[in-house]
Amino acid sequence: MKKSIKTTEAIFPMPVLMIATYNDDGSVDVMNAAWGTMFERDEVLLNLTETHKTVKNIKKRKAFTISIADAKHVKEADYFGMVSANTEPNKFEKSGMTATKSTRVDAPIINEFPICIECKFVELNDCGVIGKVVNVSADERVFKGDKIDMSKVEAIAFDPYTHGYYKVTDRVGNAFSDGLKLKK
Repeated sequence: MKKSIKTTEAIFPMPVLMIATYNDDGSVDVMNAAWGTMFERDEVLLNLTETHKTVKNIKKRKAFTISIADAKHVKEADYFGMVSANTEPNKFEKSGMTATKSTRVDAPIINEFPICIECKFVELNDCGVIGKVVNVSADERVFKGDKIDMSKVEAIAFDPYTHGYYKVTDRVGNAFSDGLKLKK
């Protein structure tokens, strides 16, 4: 029997996404956003409001990057979600992380996170920020042959039930294949 609980934020896992932009002075801004997903095959949707400094930066610079947070940097990822750039202008520097300027969009790539999605700003609507994916890159350390090995990425997921982070590592099946066993 199922028991009702008091939450509406009930989808698990939620990705831990690091949204990076440049501030007006060229310094790096990063925020933690668990409410993001693919919108189309080449577009992302971030459920963010214009009150975030990051969203203001995205609108001005017309670009942003999304990094997949990993278990090695959970402290920094959590910090980026707890501290607002509206009140702490040096939050990226305080994290100890480093960034490289993207050659494809006007946004920084956070060097320590294993996967980066570079996006051009499309629009801000009632659902949030929509961006067009122009490039995806991954650190060589997370490859096995010519493919990404997600167990090496050690991506983290947010648990809205207990406010925990969990490491996503073990492959349990094969998409578009395992279900064929039930097909008659």
